[in-house]
Amino acid sequence: MATILKKKGEKIRGSDTSKRRFIDLNDVKIPEYIEDLKTTVKVAEIYKYEDLLQLSDFVYNGNIMLIDCKALSNDEVSLKRVTEELKSMGKDINGDVAALNKDFLILTPKGISIDRNKIRGYY
Repeated sequence: MATILKKKGEKIRGSDTSKRRFIDLNDVKIPEYIEDLKTTVKVAEIYKYEDLLQLSDFVYNGNIMLIDCKALSNDEVSLKRVTEELKSMGKDINGDVAALNKDFLILTPKGISIDRNKIRGYY
């Protein structure tokens, strides 16, 4: 619509393609910082209380754990035990534990806190 209403000889804002530069991302060499990272996000599923033994190594090594507890949603006792154990692990590492929803828990190491306020989109 702007091209219809412009005066003769007037340039459209941003239409000067001679000033645009495009970068081919395949040609850009990005340094490999991944080897230097120590904190990673691990995703785990828990089917029974005993599965926490495998998770504890990741937790104590400083990883962020996203834990799917959906398989325990029918067993209130096991879910309570898992939640209490994760809270205990969080205290051991001076981390933070929060429930994302009824099926997912998140455990973060020292220095990373969880904001409990949700960012909601507009409808």
